[in-house]
Amino acid sequence: MKPVIRSISTLKTRTREISRICRERDVPVYLTRNGEGELVVTSVGHYERLKAQAELFSKLGVAQAQASAGKKGITHRQMVTKLRRRLNAP
Repeated sequence: MKPVIRSISTLKTRTREISRICRERDVPVYLTRNGEGELVVTSVGHYERLKAQAELFSKLGVAQAQASAGKKGITHRQMVTKLRRRLNAP
C-alpha cells in the first residue's frame, strides 16, 4: 500500500481527515515539514499491534541468544502442560 504523506500544517487544519485515514485504512500518516519527515500519526489499534510485534521480536531475540548459548528450552508437551495449569489455576 502506498504511504500516506501530508504536510504537518494539515494536522492543524484537517485533523479529522487524518484521524479517519488512520482508523479506516489502518495505516500511519507521515507528516512532513519542509519536505522532511517530522511525525507519524497512527491509530491506537495500529500502535498497539506494532508494540506487541516489537515485544515479540525482542523475546524471539532472547530465545535465539539462549539457544545459541546452548541453553535448552522446554518441549511442546511441557509448555502445553504449563499453560493448562496456569489456565486452570484459581
